[in-house]
Amino acid sequence: MILTLAVSGYRSLRNLVAPLERLTVITGANGTGKSSLYRAIRLLADVAQGRAIGALAREGGLQSTLWAGPESFSKAMKSGEVPVQGTVRKGRISLKLGFASEDYGYAIDLGLPAQDATSMFNHDPEIKTEALWVGEHLRRSNELASRRAANVQVLAEDGTRRSVITDLPSFDSMMTHAADPRSAPELLAVRERMRAWRFYDHLRADQDAPSRHAQVGTRTPALASNGADLAAAFQTIREIGSPRELSDAIEDAFPGGAVDLHVNDGLFELVMTQKGLLRPLRTTELSDGTLRYLLLVVALLTPRPAPLLVLNEPETSLHPSLLPPLARLIARAAERSQVIVVSHARTLVDALEEHSGCASYELRKELGETVLDGCDAPKWTWPAR
Repeated sequence: MILTLAVSGYRSLRNLVAPLERLTVITGANGTGKSSLYRAIRLLADVAQGRAIGALAREGGLQSTLWAGPESFSKAMKSGEVPVQGTVRKGRISLKLGFASEDYGYAIDLGLPAQDATSMFNHDPEIKTEALWVGEHLRRSNELASRRAANVQVLAEDGTRRSVITDLPSFDSMMTHAADPRSAPELLAVRERMRAWRFYDHLRADQDAPSRHAQVGTRTPALASNGADLAAAFQTIREIGSPRELSDAIEDAFPGGAVDLHVNDGLFELVMTQKGLLRPLRTTELSDGTLRYLLLVVALLTPRPAPLLVLNEPETSLHPSLLPPLARLIARAAERSQVIVVSHARTLVDALEEHSGCASYELRKELGETVLDGCDAPKWTWPAR
């Protein structure tokens, strides 16, 4: 389980260090940084896939995602005695992401590249440093693997530090290029764990959504991020998961309702029976909210739980009456996976807060910076460049 999440220099997240629980709820008004925090976690996951640089490019590049305020705030600025203004920068421009779990921690520092007159990629960020350590806090004594510029070192069995790569390109992570079952098994283990994180952000339920149309069915232990394989994932739960939980979750939200699978020439499609109707409804006929709830049910009852499951505004399109059943569904999922829920729906947040072991934090803006209320920041140390 991840115990600490740290983000520095990303959009409105100037320096945020947050403790996480088995179930963590992040809420706040519009514009307080909820989406930025969600994107930061996704960006951290992209590192393990070798996609971090491309993900930043899709957001407009490093310059567009960096903290836009001053490097620090003086007491006079915070009190309003003087206007917020830039100061002489003392530190390097950087975007930092990291986490610490019960066994390992990892952090990455991205910065501006050195200009190269022969290259057309001078706006791509560079990976300046990375670190993997054992335990909750980074120290020199517990660092298992480190990357400084192009050099990657790992801790050998005899306690010495050995270079395994000396020419790692600035756009490649040691996560994807130095993870090795013999020389760096811990790096490999953490990489695979991060690759197994799952994100569901605005599952499509519009009339052109893939989940509304019949699809070729194969065993699907985890719902795709766009929900296209809904019917196959539903049937997989029925066969190798918990069909009782599946039917209970549907009954909880739609009393007297049931969902079944229709197969035609190998194409899978769900149909829903509702109380009072004389025929089942196809997914093309379901309301956006009903379909979205079914997508969330299948995502959360996966027979192959992820180490981390992140839901961004799962309440979208749902009627308020569906939020308590959704909260109960999320709480059950948190028994199998660590879950982070980003939401501004007070009904959903209140329902989740009733479950034991739930940590709930509210974001607010202070001089343009996202501040996390309701907790003390855990100890955190970034790796030095």
